[in-house]
Amino acid sequence: MVTIKINGEEKYYEDGIKYEIIAEEYQNHFTSPIALVTVNGKIRELMKRVDRDCELDFITYDNVIGHKTYVRSAIMLMLKAIKDVAGMEAAINVKVEFTIGSGYYCSFKNGLKLDEKTIERIKDRMGELVDMDLLVTKKAYPADEAVALFQELGMKDKVSLFRYRRSSNINVYCLGDYYDYFYGYMMPSTGYVKYFDLFAYEEGMILLLPEREEPEKLPQFEPRKKLFHTLTNSEEWGREMGIDTVGDLNDQICQGNIADMILVQEALQERRISEIARDIARRGGVKFVMIAGPSSSGKTTFSHRLSIQLRTYGLKPHPIALDNYYLDHDRTPLDDEGKPDYECLESLDVEQFNRDMSDLLEGKSVKLPTFNFKTGRREYITKATALGEEDILVIEGIHGLNEKMSYSLPAESKYKIYISALTALNIDEHNRIPTTDNRLLRRMVRDARTRGTSAEQTIAMWDSVRRGEEKYIFPFQEDADAMFNSAMLYELAVIKQYAEPLLFSIKKGDPEYHEAKRLLKFLEYFLGVSSEELPSNSICREFVGGSCFDV
Repeated sequence: MVTIKINGEEKYYEDGIKYEIIAEEYQNHFTSPIALVTVNGKIRELMKRVDRDCELDFITYDNVIGHKTYVRSAIMLMLKAIKDVAGMEAAINVKVEFTIGSGYYCSFKNGLKLDEKTIERIKDRMGELVDMDLLVTKKAYPADEAVALFQELGMKDKVSLFRYRRSSNINVYCLGDYYDYFYGYMMPSTGYVKYFDLFAYEEGMILLLPEREEPEKLPQFEPRKKLFHTLTNSEEWGREMGIDTVGDLNDQICQGNIADMILVQEALQERRISEIARDIARRGGVKFVMIAGPSSSGKTTFSHRLSIQLRTYGLKPHPIALDNYYLDHDRTPLDDEGKPDYECLESLDVEQFNRDMSDLLEGKSVKLPTFNFKTGRREYITKATALGEEDILVIEGIHGLNEKMSYSLPAESKYKIYISALTALNIDEHNRIPTTDNRLLRRMVRDARTRGTSAEQTIAMWDSVRRGEEKYIFPFQEDADAMFNSAMLYELAVIKQYAEPLLFSIKKGDPEYHEAKRLLKFLEYFLGVSSEELPSNSICREFVGGSCFDV
């Protein structure tokens, strides 16, 4: 027998009992299904067995780590079903690319084509596998044996990935006769993946899964045509450069091609910025360029680079930050927890902003505010501004795309731009890199450098930041006149050197430890690249330092 402490109470179980059985016993204590357990602070999958006295806690689907576990398990379920319906060749030529809302877009490679009827059969097979409640097993293979296995299976992306792994063992998951590698934890059997949908979309298909906040309910799928187009363009850039996965990136680094790759990637971004500037200039009558995007998208550097391109068309851009229209902090609305809510629209003086912008549009001189974040108050310390015929305001802020922010301004006077770091790189074909991970690492590095914020603090506030984005930014994506992807294929290889020391500072037992450990494991996939190769106007410079702009 072993002694297990749960919620401060000691209980006795038979040595070797599965954590899954203990989780079933405690499930009624939680409103969300249990996905994982922590054993003396270390995460364990439910398929594992107790082998010592310990203290046990539970991780549910509505936790970030628990939700990722569900998503991973659903993807493996889908791939197994594809193998059963269309064969192994089809399974290895499906790439899990990016998310559209709660849907995971999967493309087909190397001439693979799955029609709607076949996709429907795959979905039906997924349901059959769930009803069968097949066990998911995990085995640690010596690295060379794992590489040989994936070579035999035809998974060349994994062979390339593991060429750069330092660990001597590699965990391989098995579902029936289907073997694969997944970055992170898995559910113990297919019976846990009860909520999903699968349907044809554009040239591929969408795997629709529950959101973290409602893990037992499928959301409505909302097609986002502009976002999809931007993401597929970014994927095409990667393919043109021969970089689909981290293994491809590491190959380029080892072959000494990184400097050339950085220049090409930066040139592609500059071309896109130039296209946006040309569109603004050709429209005529645009006086307000409204830029919005989630945290750490590179909005500031983008606005500077856009301003330079606008000047090549004879325009005179002037940057304005919506943050300067914050209400004095003693007037800031409170959130549900009684804390100041700096993310909501009501935290800004919307009326004053519209008065000022309308006056400028009418040719009047206006004294624009500057917000003093140290005192928490607005100040008027700049000279009055007036708009000449060539003048144009480049306005950046969280609510830039929300029509309520600029309700009094004529539609023809505004040009709206959505910017985000939409990661086009995958770990391998079946393991995508979430955009949120890229942005979190960006913010962690930047805030440690510019504000003295610890990695622990950045991770702790990230959930709140994400909630604000979901509420105030993402619903307005499709209202943008243009979208810009600020992610660079090479950037995580650069950020790695700056992020790892910050993450290692988080100690075991800290609430943010598990997330820090996950990010450290993620960064192990990348070979490092020096920031010396980066141009001074690169968006990446906004985070690692050395920018020629005031960022």
